Amino acid sequence: MAAVQVAKTNMARKKKKATKKAKRRGKKAPADLIISKSRTKNSVGLRISGDFYAALDVAVRDMIACAEARAASNNRGTLRPHDL
Repeated sequence: MAAVQVAKTNMARKKKKATKKAKRRGKKAPADLIISKSRTKNSVGLRISGDFYAALDVAVRDMIACAEARAASNNRGTLRPHDL
């Protein structure tokens, strides 16, 4: 009978570990970031907070939107460096 209880507790532990892994998978950064976290981190000599990446992504998206508007106002379908 003690062996049955040990087997049940081992099964319960395995289930808990699987749910923890599933939770960790759900906490990954969104895949829709334009910037690369690893390249950003490698190009900076300081530590970077987790909020910085989201703020940088917003800034880059804003720059792209402004460049798109400028190119469209000039009747072009191509973004060029001077649109930034």
